[in-house]
This record gives sequence, C-alpha cells and structure tokens, in this order.
Amino acid sequence: MKIATYNVNGVNGRLPVLLRWLGEAEPDIVCLQELKAPDERFPEGALREVGYDVIWQGQKSWNGVAILSRLGEIHETRRGLPGEPEDTHSRYIEAAVNGVLIGGLYLPNGNPRPGPKFEYKLRWFERLISHARELLDTGLPVMLAGDFNVMPTDLDVYKPERWLDDALFAPEVKAAYARLLNQGWTDALRTMHPDEKIYTFWDYFRNAYARDAGLRIDHLLLSPPLAKRLVAAGVDSHVRGWEKTSDHAPVWIELADKSSRKGRKA
Repeated sequence: MKIATYNVNGVNGRLPVLLRWLGEAEPDIVCLQELKAPDERFPEGALREVGYDVIWQGQKSWNGVAILSRLGEIHETRRGLPGEPEDTHSRYIEAAVNGVLIGGLYLPNGNPRPGPKFEYKLRWFERLISHARELLDTGLPVMLAGDFNVMPTDLDVYKPERWLDDALFAPEVKAAYARLLNQGWTDALRTMHPDEKIYTFWDYFRNAYARDAGLRIDHLLLSPPLAKRLVAAGVDSHVRGWEKTSDHAPVWIELADKSSRKGRKA
C-alpha cells in the first residue's frame, strides 16, 4: 500500500499537476494540504474521475486539508483537533481507510516569531501532541501525515544558520516535534534515509529548487503497528520542477501487507 502526503499550494490552480502526479505515481491514499478553496470549489469530480474517493475540509483562500483513496470508502472520524473550539482553521482531518487510521494535518507556519501567530503554532502543536497520545493508546495502525512546518534537525534544512530566527526552526518547535516522536511515532522518511540530505520543500525565490536549497517539513509519522510494515519511503522531488507546480513535492511511503523487518530506500 502506497500512502503519500502533498501540500498542493492551491488545489484548483495546481489541479493539472496533481492529476499528472496521481497518474504517474499511483498512490493508494493521499493527504493533501493548503487546498486554498472553500468546500464548494473543491474539485471532487475531477478526482473521482481518476478513481479516488475523497473527503475534504476547505477554507476560502487559506489552509484546507483532504484525504484521497482509491482503496475503497473513506470513513471520516474527525475534523479539527480538540482543545480549542474557537479555532476555525481547516487544518486537520482524520479518517479510517483500508484498515489504517490517518490524520491529515497542516500545522501552522508560525511566522513572524515572536508574536500571536507563533503562539498559535505552539498551542496547535500541544493540541496535536495530546490527540496523538490518545491515538497511540488505541493500539491501532495510525498515521499522522502532512505539512508539519518544522525542520526537526540541522540535516533537514539547507544552511541551518540562516533559519535560526524562523518559526519553522525555533527551539520550541523542534522540541515539540521531538516530544511527539518520543510518544512512540516513527518518522518514516528519516528512518529510511537516516543520514541523507533529503528535502520536501523549495522556495520559489532565489532559484532554490535548482540549487537544492530546500527544507524537510512534510512528514509521515507511523504508530508501532505501521512502523513494522514500512518497506520504502521517498520524495518525488522531480514534481517540484514541473511547470506551475507547488513549492512542495509529494512525499510517500510503502507499507507491506504484513509486518516486515526489512526496508529499502527509494
């Protein structure tokens, strides 16, 4: 089973890119972020035409998350994280798909730091950590997938010294990500590529993609039952080089049907 996460940076404007990638990569399940479209403008029909069931939570101009599946029906279990009822941002959607409980998320950027946006990011992260603990306690096969807007280590950022004041690289944010992992989650991409420079985002400015001046901010975290099934993980970085593409690239993993101790890089 192949599962991917992709920040599309505008699902309607990037729809040709998304459809091209779906046809090429053939993922079974996909979490999308930054739809930047209200519910009524989500391209449900175009995605169903290429074989995907879909659920989504849109928002005009900003945010928005979705889950796609070509493995059968998606059973939605949650929209939004608990803990802050007044939070109206469309940043979290959760569903059971083909025996896996998947939380698709778009964690706040948090810039400028310090300030209200950074404080919101930290609060959102705390809510995610709390809910993630509850998900792990179920013992079910669970995955958290999406744009976490955090570079966990120096290896995950081009020239880390330039990012010391950025909310994506703040000590508090990196510490929160580490606390999340310490609950028992496996960072799939880093597990399969432990010492490699591997990025998922390249800015549109300063020729970043051509220079490979990137960041690793899109992650797939696996609960112990799923981590045992991890056999491959990679980034479709070439998609970032397509015309009118997102500034993110799709990130994917492959899971064995049964527990596997062996893995391969991609």
